Amino acid sequence: MTGQDVVSLKTYLLVWAALLFLLLVSVGSAYVSLGPFNVVINFLIAVGKALLVLSFFMHLKYAGPLTKVFAAAGFFWLLLLFGLMMSDYSARSQSISFEKMIHLYQE
Repeated sequence: MTGQDVVSLKTYLLVWAALLFLLLVSVGSAYVSLGPFNVVINFLIAVGKALLVLSFFMHLKYAGPLTKVFAAAGFFWLLLLFGLMMSDYSARSQSISFEKMIHLYQE
């Protein structure tokens, strides 16, 4: 980022509005039953929010190439960890329901 790269207030307000919109979509998705796709949709929303924050509030859009490479590497590792977590989650068997746990505990 050079001294000439000044981000306007309008840009910050638009990014803030986009983040608020994504927040509302994220909250709204909690009330819609899409089965296992709820998790996927919320992860995609989180990735979108992270990209907005990285690009504008952390000024990566105006940063040098080396800074972008290191930020992309960190973001890649984050996505890799999310992918590994999701593969672990999908490989697990169905857990016992809360009602069955209470019934087993009372016996």
